[in-house]
Amino acid sequence: MARGRRPGDADTREQIAEAARLRFAELGFDRTTLRSVATDAGVDPALISHYFGSKAELFATVVDLPVDPSVVIPRIVAGDPGTAGERLAVFALDLLTDEAKRTRIVSIVRSVTSAPESAAIIRERLTAELLAPLARAIGADQPEYRGSLLMSQIVGLTLARAIVRIEPLASADPRSVAASVAPALQHYLTGPVRPPDDAGAPGSQDGSPS
Repeated sequence: MARGRRPGDADTREQIAEAARLRFAELGFDRTTLRSVATDAGVDPALISHYFGSKAELFATVVDLPVDPSVVIPRIVAGDPGTAGERLAVFALDLLTDEAKRTRIVSIVRSVTSAPESAAIIRERLTAELLAPLARAIGADQPEYRGSLLMSQIVGLTLARAIVRIEPLASADPRSVAASVAPALQHYLTGPVRPPDDAGAPGSQDGSPS
């Protein structure tokens, strides 16, 4: 028997949201269509536009960060600031060994790399809600810029290890990988970082020739 259309109420909105979460996780942003989400939710596609607007707005509403910043940030900040990069590296690699969280992270990274709309949404959320506040909590200057640098490292690591699966990185021991990437993360967190609008010579921190 065909599934009936549901009335436009809070239950319908949540039904759409759950169907969208599953579709985005499975196919990423680019390959997910509003019609397929509507079919999964058993509603008319017009209801999606009514409740959420565009596909990008639907994505922004239903795709959650794979971690809770209020839990993660204190965990990374606790202890010696000089080893925060190591703690962040271990945490990031541990996420990729947790199957449920790994699936969510991979779907997010796939969405980031498949469509500009989803990339902008995820970039803004990760930087604004997690990575920039992390740099700010450590007391670093330029927290937004440092957050974007951290994101470049973590997204690249996820892409290489869990999606493209570049060997021997993909099958390397997580602690070995964490030890290798920790210095870069530490530098982005607390090391000297030239402002993004500083066009000085490479290798100089003050913009003057080295």
